[in-house]
Amino acid sequence: MMAPLGHAVFRWIWLASLFSNLGSLIQGVGAAWIMTQLTSKADLVAMVQTAQMGPTLLVGLAAGAVADMYDRRKVALTAISFNLVGAVVLAALSFAGLVTPPILLTGVALIGAGTAMMAPAWQASVREQVPIALLPSAITLNSVSFNIARSFGPALGGVIVAAAGGAAAFAVNAVFYTPMLLALGLWKRTPEPARLPPEGLGRAIVSGVRYVFHSPPMRIVLLRALLLAMAGAGVSALMPLIARDVLRGGAATFGLLLGAFGLGAVTGAINIARLHRRLAPEPLVRLSTLLVASGTGVVAFSSVLPLSIAGLFVAGFGWMLSVNELNIAIQTSAPRWVAGRALAMFQAAVAGGVALGAWTWGSVAQAYDVPTALKASAAILALLPLVGRWLRLADRGHGSAEAQASPVPEVVLKLTPRSGPIRIELEYLVAPERAREFYGLLIRVGAIRLRTGGYGWSIARDVARAERWIESYSCPTWMDYLRQRSRLTETEQAITAQVAIYQDPEQPIKVHRWLERPFGSVRWKEDTPDVDLSGPPFP
Repeated sequence: MMAPLGHAVFRWIWLASLFSNLGSLIQGVGAAWIMTQLTSKADLVAMVQTAQMGPTLLVGLAAGAVADMYDRRKVALTAISFNLVGAVVLAALSFAGLVTPPILLTGVALIGAGTAMMAPAWQASVREQVPIALLPSAITLNSVSFNIARSFGPALGGVIVAAAGGAAAFAVNAVFYTPMLLALGLWKRTPEPARLPPEGLGRAIVSGVRYVFHSPPMRIVLLRALLLAMAGAGVSALMPLIARDVLRGGAATFGLLLGAFGLGAVTGAINIARLHRRLAPEPLVRLSTLLVASGTGVVAFSSVLPLSIAGLFVAGFGWMLSVNELNIAIQTSAPRWVAGRALAMFQAAVAGGVALGAWTWGSVAQAYDVPTALKASAAILALLPLVGRWLRLADRGHGSAEAQASPVPEVVLKLTPRSGPIRIELEYLVAPERAREFYGLLIRVGAIRLRTGGYGWSIARDVARAERWIESYSCPTWMDYLRQRSRLTETEQAITAQVAIYQDPEQPIKVHRWLERPFGSVRWKEDTPDVDLSGPPFP
């Protein structure tokens, strides 16, 4: 698991992220504890975590698209600089005694938005820092970085808050952002040349959503992550109240509880390689979810600090295993062109689940009490493994390597990038006795066409000639069609190539590409380029 640290770029960024994570968790302690001093309402206290995680749900997908469209190092640098400024402003307001619950939640949410913008660019760039074979270990190490910080950051935050107040926690967070700025600034990243010009932001977001929507294994991962986060958010969101109201402690007790959860997560990371060898993704996630449920249940019934620490250790152990396994599933299955958006959707699922769960369990605690909310959370977590019967995780695999670009189709029309729509038709001749298995293959091919950028996919069979089939789909513009052709992974290319097995060996597969609206396919403007794309489109 430690092999990625042998690569200098990954090592320095990993160490810098450790400080950044420490600062974020110290700030989290300060913000949560300040809120307990400003109000006694359980829902407002829980809203601190909602403010931290909610921005990922709101801006995460756009952040992923930006990470795929532009230099990921520069995107991460911009976001971390924004967070630094936000931490400084929040510290200044706190030292001046001007913080109110709305101001505190707003400040935390703005810093959360900066983190949401940075995360996809930072995580998607990991595959540029280590060989692809080390990617799962690098993902795990990044999780370890966060959980090492979680083990010590909250305790350190508790000491800082107890000694100097919440404003000092915000100031420390600002200082701890600087190592990441230095590490990213010194990284001499060599961007991989893009095959085609980048999409616009809106189209890029749509492309990312469509890729995941038409990829059933990725949809299952996101839904499982959302459900886990919603059900499991109670113990972390209510931890300040567990420390103050259930255990009758102060900021130091809060820090110890957070540290116990983080230490459990680190212990889970240390054992994750061994568990990976023994368990497939589905049983591993089921087991780890039950661990989170049992740990949460212990905390729900505990009124003494040692037992609560033990329960949080178990919950942290299970949380690390489950979330990390789901994270690996996303990162190893998404091709490079959509990696940032896939990661952003995963993070949005987790963050959105935590934000909604924190609000839900905070409301339950406000209406009843903290132990009741934790018992309900533990009960739902215990039932979640049953979801795997209908939404089973796929086995591990690496299908994200991009295939070699397809040859440029022959073109005689003078097309511009915006010429379109483009309608593609493929004609197959298949023996009637092989029709059923051929149809099953085409359904898989259709999903590939749709997730790589095709629209309106359909398959038709000639009623007069049983062996004749027509596959059809469209792309909005000529440039979109070229992008669609360039996005296949090696696995997807192998699946689409299987149609040749069914084709009449004496007849080639016929491919027709049609320009719809040939006289009016572009809304002409003064700056519309009249570029001849009949030559190679790949620089």
